[in-house]
Amino acid sequence: MTATQSARPTTATTSERTNRGSAKPKYVPGTPRWARLAAHAVPLVVLPSSVWRLLMTAGVAGVDHSANPGYRSQLSDYLYVLLLSAVSEGLALLTLGLVKPWGEVFPRWIPLLGGRRVAIKAAVIPATVGATLLVLLAAYFFLNPILFHIHFTPSMGDKGTATSHLEVSGWSQVLFVACYLPLMAWPVLVGAVTHAYYRRRATTEGR
Repeated sequence: MTATQSARPTTATTSERTNRGSAKPKYVPGTPRWARLAAHAVPLVVLPSSVWRLLMTAGVAGVDHSANPGYRSQLSDYLYVLLLSAVSEGLALLTLGLVKPWGEVFPRWIPLLGGRRVAIKAAVIPATVGATLLVLLAAYFFLNPILFHIHFTPSMGDKGTATSHLEVSGWSQVLFVACYLPLMAWPVLVGAVTHAYYRRRATTEGR
């Protein structure tokens, strides 16, 4: 009786170890810790800009419409902002696929592709193109005031004339910069995680 009772904990422990061993890994083995952190940071650096757009549409971001001071946001404006924010966050979340198992094997719920191996180029090329486009957008953001004389101080538009769309000044300008400046890290993070993804798979698969 005593021998039987003492054997139970051993059996339970063995079962627990088996379950833990069969559990799917949260991240792909061999993924550097810094790459995991960088991938998770991407949605976080994109989120503030989405919040700012929602605040602007709601009229609480201190932004003025110079061409039409009495303008009030319509339902279409809210839908556009929500769609843009959802798409931005969705693209940002795709970066997690570069460190998680579903970035190497298509989830089984995807028609025709479920369970198949993701080709390296199918992940690396879109990620690289996306990072490049983000760099170009960042360059445009900084070079626009210099090359095209479009001033962000005190306004976003042509010096606050009737052709400008939005005027951002004072505390609203600080809020705008605080929410959009993190976006500058987006292409850097995506590029770094993509490089880690390519190196890991090229090493393990001999390509």
